[in-house]
Amino acid sequence: MGKRDPKKPRGKMSSYAFFVQTCREEHKKKHPDASVNFSEFSKKCSERWKTMSAKEKGKFEDMAKADKARYEREMKTYIPPKGETKKKFKDPNAPKRPPSAFFLFCSEYRPKIKGEHPGLSIGDVAKKLGEMWNNTAADDKQPYEKKAAKLKEKYEKDIAAYRAKGKPDAAKKGVVKAEKSKKKKEEEEDEEDEEDEEEEEDEEDEDEEEDDDDE
Repeated sequence: MGKRDPKKPRGKMSSYAFFVQTCREEHKKKHPDASVNFSEFSKKCSERWKTMSAKEKGKFEDMAKADKARYEREMKTYIPPKGETKKKFKDPNAPKRPPSAFFLFCSEYRPKIKGEHPGLSIGDVAKKLGEMWNNTAADDKQPYEKKAAKLKEKYEKDIAAYRAKGKPDAAKKGVVKAEKSKKKKEEEEDEEDEEDEEEEEDEEDEDEEEDDDDE
């Protein structure tokens, strides 16, 4: 899984996503310096959305339709990059890249958001996590940043040791794996994709959001 193409059209937003975005902008204008309790803010938005009439929701549905048309129009002229380099052999014994502070934060709060809003799409959950992180005070982010820093420090030590003595073993494993059946190779590639998805979760959420239906 390569890096996200910066030229790829931005994913379409749902009517509810536009509504939440508007609520957030209104809140910032009224309380520019106030920190936001994301759980309460999200709950209030959800409750307010449920009580809104079809006419009130119409504005946001029109915005979603316009954004969908924009996305479809841009996708028609979008040309995916070709000739991407093939994946290099990845030794399963190599140290895994450490999660970021934001990734640790998401791992903790994702189940809570899914529990409070079971009907939310993957894309909307990702958006809520991003908004929640952005509205979290610097002091509250410190525990995640400290933990991420410790994991990064450990990873750097582990990868240094691995590179010092692990390359010959990795090369041997590469030769052995190259002699295996095609089916086995495909299975290994699938496992590799899953590892990459864990490392680049933010990109994955953003891509999956583009396929979500409008609410």
